[in-house]
Amino acid sequence: MNATSPEAAAPGRIVLLTTSHRVAPGLLSWPAWQALRSADRVLCADGAHPQLPYLREAGIRLDEAAPTAEELIDACAGGHTVVVVATGEGEPALTDGLARLAGSGRVSMPDLELLPASYDLPGARLLDLVQVMDRIRVECPWSSQQTHKGLAKYGIEEAYELVEAIEDGDRDELREELGDVLLQVVFHARIAEEGRAEDGEAPFSIDDVAAGIVTKLIHRHPHVFGDETATTPEEVKEHWLRTKAAEKQRESVTDGIPLGQPGLALAAKLASRVRTAGLDVPLPTGEGLGYELLAMAVRAEAAGVDPEAALRVAARAYRDAVRAAEGVSP
Repeated sequence: MNATSPEAAAPGRIVLLTTSHRVAPGLLSWPAWQALRSADRVLCADGAHPQLPYLREAGIRLDEAAPTAEELIDACAGGHTVVVVATGEGEPALTDGLARLAGSGRVSMPDLELLPASYDLPGARLLDLVQVMDRIRVECPWSSQQTHKGLAKYGIEEAYELVEAIEDGDRDELREELGDVLLQVVFHARIAEEGRAEDGEAPFSIDDVAAGIVTKLIHRHPHVFGDETATTPEEVKEHWLRTKAAEKQRESVTDGIPLGQPGLALAAKLASRVRTAGLDVPLPTGEGLGYELLAMAVRAEAAGVDPEAALRVAARAYRDAVRAAEGVSP
């Protein structure tokens, strides 16, 4: 009887090829293309996998098949390499089966390799959020009826909840509240895609929103993206205000200040604009607490204190005192 050749006895190699649905199909790493081209067989259980048309176009011969762990090991016998293009779920049944066989100690296992063929870039999960929002906008009875005006109050609420999380120093809460604020941005952008030309509403998308802020940031940071220099925060602020003034071409330093914001914050913002512009504007005089609060807010801003935040701190201390008087724990 002839002895079995080393080649016939070689257990072979299994390569589990994973891809990210957030990266355009066909954009695979060089090691992935090498593995695909050198494989004896390429298998994929999902005939609708987005990578398949691009692999075929590149000349990769593949079979639409979902082998069991035992069948895959048999396919590797004789030193063969089999590449499995993983589905979106990552082939849990197959990997569990391979792990079970490897743990049994009764099977000569092929070499196992997990090969990521494409990687998520930072911010890739934002694409998931956009896709989820698209579906919710179409299929949710409540979300499909929302308008910019109807959502406005939620934007204000979420902004205040974010501020509270920051002031509390709760990082878990901060992460959650940032997500809620981000949702408001994506939600409004999704609604804006449905702008009606007959109503003078030019549609725009989340990509337009992102493109706008990217352009603005680059233009207002010439010390980062251009030839100017800035070595102190004060110089950075000077660049920012100069480029912003050129962009807006405002007639007054008060232009662009939202008058609907809380009173102390409004007063501090006006005082900041006046001080930055080097204007000498006496405070208006009049009877009543409002003018006294205005003077206090201006003094606070000049001293580098946010009067709105300072009042919130004092109000929280007052709340704690009330709860203590009630015998309620903080």
